[in-house]
Amino acid sequence: MAEQIKLTIYRYNPDKDTEYKQQTFTIPYQKDWSILDALNHIKAEVDGSLSYRWSCRMAICGSCGMMVNGTPRLTCSTTLSEFYPNEITLEPLANFPIVKDLVVDLTDFMDKLKSVKPWIIRQNKRDDEDISTEYLQTTSEMDKYYQQSLCINCTLCYAACPAYGLHSDFLGPAVIALTYRYNNDSRDQGILERRKVVAAENGVWKCPVVGDCSDVCPKHVDPSAAIQRTKVNSAVGWFFSRLQGKK
Repeated sequence: MAEQIKLTIYRYNPDKDTEYKQQTFTIPYQKDWSILDALNHIKAEVDGSLSYRWSCRMAICGSCGMMVNGTPRLTCSTTLSEFYPNEITLEPLANFPIVKDLVVDLTDFMDKLKSVKPWIIRQNKRDDEDISTEYLQTTSEMDKYYQQSLCINCTLCYAACPAYGLHSDFLGPAVIALTYRYNNDSRDQGILERRKVVAAENGVWKCPVVGDCSDVCPKHVDPSAAIQRTKVNSAVGWFFSRLQGKK
């Protein structure tokens, strides 16, 4: 008999369900399959109504994140062989509203991301500046933010973050990490604009430094470290602003 593996998936259809339910699928075990491959098999061969997100299959787009046996993971880079012969349980990412089955609503995250203006802001433009203008940067300057620039907005850190789970108004790990990324970019001049957001009540100071966000990050962005550095930078910025205010 061919080897098999069981996947228990949380299902929820807002059009007809009042609560979540579990459904178990027994499928052929292929040691080179990712969990995403298994989901695609179920949708194509067993139950076409199953809903989940995916795109690149290369751990770049960040869209296929879900809870795998209780831990936020990218299913495209998590293999069945890691769990075989044990059963795998799949749930939608924690701390987000459910749209359907394994699909969650990321509106809150996107709104918070936009609030910190994650793009290069120029306050003092050169006289000859136009759309083709380049601002050159050394390798050492890029090194200051490169780690945080690897973020793929997969939101696994939000699913792991106890602070976001308790206080949904918290900006959250990825947003603050990307704030740190742009604030430390030598081409950017928007640090004061972002500080108003990250240093506010729902910003960096709601982080209790648990570190789960860094543990689950598939790109090793280390958002926990970025948050603590942003705390220091915010405190120093506040101190100097007070000194300047006294002059």
